[in-house]
Amino acid sequence: MAHLYLSAAHRSSGKTTVAIGLCRAFRDRGLRVQPFKKGPDFIDPLWLGTAAGRPCYNLDFHTMERGEIAAAFAQELAGADLGLIEGNVGLYDSTDLAGANSNAALAKHLGAPVVLVIDCQGMARGIAPLLLGYCAFDPDLNLAGVVLNKVGGERHAGNLIRAVEHYTDIQVFGVLPRDESLAIAERHLGLMPSNEAVEAEAWIGRIQRQVAAGLDLDRLLALADAAPSPPSNVSAPPAPTGYPIRIGIARDCAFGFYYPDDLRALAAGGAQLVPFSPVADAELPAVDGLFLGGGFPEFRMAELEANRSMRAQVADFIARGGPVYAECGGLMYLCRGLTWGDERRAMVGALAAEVAMQPKPQGRGYVSLRETDAFPWPGPRPAGSQVQAHEFHHSLVVAPGPDWTYAYEVLRGVGIDGRHDGVVQGNLLASYAHLRDVGGLNWTGRFLAHVRRCLGA
Repeated sequence: MAHLYLSAAHRSSGKTTVAIGLCRAFRDRGLRVQPFKKGPDFIDPLWLGTAAGRPCYNLDFHTMERGEIAAAFAQELAGADLGLIEGNVGLYDSTDLAGANSNAALAKHLGAPVVLVIDCQGMARGIAPLLLGYCAFDPDLNLAGVVLNKVGGERHAGNLIRAVEHYTDIQVFGVLPRDESLAIAERHLGLMPSNEAVEAEAWIGRIQRQVAAGLDLDRLLALADAAPSPPSNVSAPPAPTGYPIRIGIARDCAFGFYYPDDLRALAAGGAQLVPFSPVADAELPAVDGLFLGGGFPEFRMAELEANRSMRAQVADFIARGGPVYAECGGLMYLCRGLTWGDERRAMVGALAAEVAMQPKPQGRGYVSLRETDAFPWPGPRPAGSQVQAHEFHHSLVVAPGPDWTYAYEVLRGVGIDGRHDGVVQGNLLASYAHLRDVGGLNWTGRFLAHVRRCLGA
């Protein structure tokens, strides 16, 4: 159960590029690579999962207990040859002064050796005090080595390597040159999701070739092999339970932000997940409920508007009392119209409001919510009556209805209006918050119970 942790001194150092390349390079060697991503993220995991050929799982202190993180890590790693964890932000960055939720804290919790990806642009001998400081800051952390990224040439690489080897005991696992062709297209919420990028495989191939040529894969694998094995308290996946129901799930170039363990929990709860495309499909499949996840509907707003039959059928499903759960992009799709710049496109119209793209983020990061009495799904409320989730949106609901009923009071975050999130309308719940079925939240079980109750089952 070999594993290692990729981190960086700061964001945008290239660790995602390195992680993608390593996932594909080790996969090409015949290894079963299990990727993980720290924190709440959909886009990086899509790329990592595509590169590894296995779903990427998130490990997050905000939504998961420490024991749950360790158990989930062991569970997913059990069927793999190598676990590769990609960090978020910088190695020691944390909202907690003591660093309790940092990448370093997660690496120590999992017993994972850390390889630091360093952005070496404009850096020479100064890399040595940087690394010495990172080692001294937390002596208990196994900071095993570095990848020198965005290097200007052989002379630059030689100067960096000499400085690292002379002043530190840290291994240099490889050098990657500055290469703009490896850059994955950027968007306002981060990297373009791999489920939409037509050239995703070509990008991954270019990254893999560069990483395989520049990094010592054998030494990296030996480092991962030396990592302590996580506890092996792995349980068999639960058999599906409950009255079988069909849940339509929006999955296409506009919608694709779903956690794989949540989808697995829905299946274990007796749901047959029926994918459909709000962009391309003319008809809504025969389903008992709908799950409209996040994505980038603004980039496909013309196609979404043009698909009048789908918009009409979704609106009719909601009007007839069909149970629907929508997150972020799904919420945007259900409003009357979506505006970006000078362009407005009609959407489903189930929610009597407009939504408009803004130049800056309107909500970005962790949220804490409290369920109101209007929360529509049956089942016990979360422990402490708080819901730990996250939001990432550049859109703004314009003039939400004054008579709207909300499922959540926002304790931390933005939501729909800064104070509320989760508009409830009939059997529809639509919010900016992204939920995870971890930390005792059990949102999937409660949603399926809601669907069954609507069916009278």
